Amino acid sequence: RERGPALPAAVGALCRALPPRARPAPDTLRRARFDRPQASLDFWRLLYVLLKQVHGGRCTESDAIGGQVRFVKWALWFHGYRRPQLQLLPADGSAGSRELLLAFSWLLHSLHLLEQLLARNRLQTGDETSVCTCEDDVPSRQEGAGEAAAEDRVDVRYLQWLNGRLRLQWHALHAQHQEQCKLLHKIHLFTSGSHMDQRLGHFSVTEADLTRQPENYKQLFQLLESETMQLEAFLEWKQLEPVYWQWMETVLDNMAEDGNMCESQEAHMEKRRLPEVSSCCPWAERLAGQMDRASRELLALQEQLQQLVAQRKAAWWEKVAAAEELQKERFSATARKIQESVELKLRALRAPKSKMHGSCRLVLRSKHPGSQRGTAGCVPKEAVPAVGAAEVIRELQGREASLQAELQQLREQSRRRMQAIAEGWEGVICISP
Repeated sequence: RERGPALPAAVGALCRALPPRARPAPDTLRRARFDRPQASLDFWRLLYVLLKQVHGGRCTESDAIGGQVRFVKWALWFHGYRRPQLQLLPADGSAGSRELLLAFSWLLHSLHLLEQLLARNRLQTGDETSVCTCEDDVPSRQEGAGEAAAEDRVDVRYLQWLNGRLRLQWHALHAQHQEQCKLLHKIHLFTSGSHMDQRLGHFSVTEADLTRQPENYKQLFQLLESETMQLEAFLEWKQLEPVYWQWMETVLDNMAEDGNMCESQEAHMEKRRLPEVSSCCPWAERLAGQMDRASRELLALQEQLQQLVAQRKAAWWEKVAAAEELQKERFSATARKIQESVELKLRALRAPKSKMHGSCRLVLRSKHPGSQRGTAGCVPKEAVPAVGAAEVIRELQGREASLQAELQQLREQSRRRMQAIAEGWEGVICISP
């Protein structure tokens, strides 16, 4: 009785909390509950736009429905939604609205879809930068994984030219970034004390330009109003979210009832079909006898196969034991290398460090008694707690030292390997560059 009036409000808040481009009508979810084909195309487009935004891609109106269906199936499989009923839906998007409603609800719960989309589509009116001190889990190339083919080899001079070009572009980008930081510092310094929020104290580039040319920011005001309405709808949705999940339980019950009904109908038709085949086909008994003989032959072959597998396994274990005796020295050398790599990785973990990751707003810290340093720092989206630039610099310097040590170790390993290879060449002198 309480869920009746609250359910339309929950569905309406959910639809309003979605991005404007992917905002469905509340009636679409109601029709999808009863597996109406009219809601299938709308749901395919909805999932296509949402998953495109999650993956950071661009969706165009010219995308055919077949491409949208393939992308949605691939994206759901990538995120772990392995329900086979969804993968068997037709490629023209003409059916399966209830399956798509179930997949949409799974995305809401497992990926925190609304929170992720709100954070991704948030309007940035401040001067922000990305801060990341997390270690990259990049698997190193295993030694002995296979040499490159002759046609895959590249001239070393071409690689040196690419390296030089990359360094030149990197220096140019670094110079541009330094110039941008100088201009940002000037804006923050000249507008210090003008902001209403005392935690910030100064204007950003957008806010400073807004005070000079307010007539050019009508569209920004409209986007801010739309985002505010979307956030209000999200707050309403969080209050009414349990009502939606109770409604989804009824959808699952309907799907289970429909599945049981289809299975019972198929079983009933199978029972009716079998006697008719046996009565109408005089060769049914002969075919059954042939199937019995084939099954007996298969059982005999299975026993022979098991015996053969046992013999091969015993021979294989003998070869493995012999190979282990021959490779003890090579294994000990590999173990030493692994131990050195593990010790290098553990150096960064001995002292607990706080990993910083995400977008932060740049805030100029002035020299006043409450401040410990007068450098530019970063304030996260919540503005509490603040992250100082000096702290980030120290964290990155420690990471740089760790990577330099790892690079030196890899160079030493490569040098020893090249020396071992050069010793096998008679009459050849290798001079290092």
